[in-house]
Amino acid sequence: MIIRQFLLWTQHGSAGRRAEAASSLARAYLYAKLDAAARWEAKTAILALLDDPSPLVRRALAEACANAAEAPRSLVVALAQDQAEIAGLVLARSPVLSDADLVDCAAVGDEAGRVAIAGRPHLSAMLCGALAEIAGPAALRAMAANPGAEITRGSLLRMVERHGADAPLREALLARDRLPLDVRQAVTARLASALSDFVSGCGWLSPERSERVTREARERATLGLTEGSDRADLRRLVVYLRGAGQLTPGLILRAMLSGRMAFTEAALTDLSGLAAERVAGLLHDPSGSGMAALYRRAGLPPALEPAFAAAMSAWHEEATGLRERGAAGLSRRMIERAVTACERLPFAEGHAIVALLNRFDAEAARDEARVLARALASEAAVEAVLDSIPDALMASYREDRLRLAA
Repeated sequence: MIIRQFLLWTQHGSAGRRAEAASSLARAYLYAKLDAAARWEAKTAILALLDDPSPLVRRALAEACANAAEAPRSLVVALAQDQAEIAGLVLARSPVLSDADLVDCAAVGDEAGRVAIAGRPHLSAMLCGALAEIAGPAALRAMAANPGAEITRGSLLRMVERHGADAPLREALLARDRLPLDVRQAVTARLASALSDFVSGCGWLSPERSERVTREARERATLGLTEGSDRADLRRLVVYLRGAGQLTPGLILRAMLSGRMAFTEAALTDLSGLAAERVAGLLHDPSGSGMAALYRRAGLPPALEPAFAAAMSAWHEEATGLRERGAAGLSRRMIERAVTACERLPFAEGHAIVALLNRFDAEAARDEARVLARALASEAAVEAVLDSIPDALMASYREDRLRLAA
């Protein structure tokens, strides 16, 4: 009887009154203790309200059923395909919708619906993969910022591939916990590309110079990201770089000149197809013959072999032995040895290599200058503080030190 009274109420001419009746009827179905007959009548009436021409009525149904696990599935599925402001309510919260329902809604719906889906408390790996393939930047940003999203490494890379030019998306990805190394590198590469396009677009650098500066900055950042990474991460990074066309001889030479031997070993392992232990043994062969054989097996350019051999010989002579350098900075001593080795090459073969090594040397010199400048600034600040202390106080301090020492 009560349900039929609600039904009469839903026939009211005012859309607002009908919306109130729809909300009350839905909540009665969900939370009131109805017998089987009344429950059936309520469900039938709710489904009939989907045909109401006013969006206020359907929105009232969506608000009442969005969080309810007992809501009629047919009702929720229909609401999920309604107008954006109505569908968003159930897409964002309804536990009734399955992954298949959500994928279908994402595929045929608009970006607002995909944003709602991306903000759900939990997103399975399958659903994240679907969104990575079809969603726009706004939905991908919401998904990247969602701690409940199970985004696989492949989906993360696909997000970068499709919309890595979107700066807020890059920020959201970099803010995720435990972002894989190769994904972090891919984001960094897209950032470098965006900066290159901006600089060349403004006419500050020629496209050729901008491309070279960008490539070298990307390589430097890539090696910086590898600090503290384990072998598995390095292996995945090398595979990604090779597939993206970024595992260049120049990058491997930079890694060697920076003392990044773990990355160098991983790169040569991937290129040569040899076991990692075998590569390490050949690379660190004191006689140099193992390095030569490994170099040729990896298919690297013959013209660069003297630079690699000289750099490796210089690294063996470093007092640190097999310990990694503490930073991704280039070693000027190793660069000098490489330049000397390449100066004996014919000009046609050696001029580009020597020019690359000279750029490396200039970069290393700037790094050293920055470190020295910071050290001098720190010393100057300390001296300024000491000069501001009264002489009598300093004299008393020295006397106290002498007395304590005695």
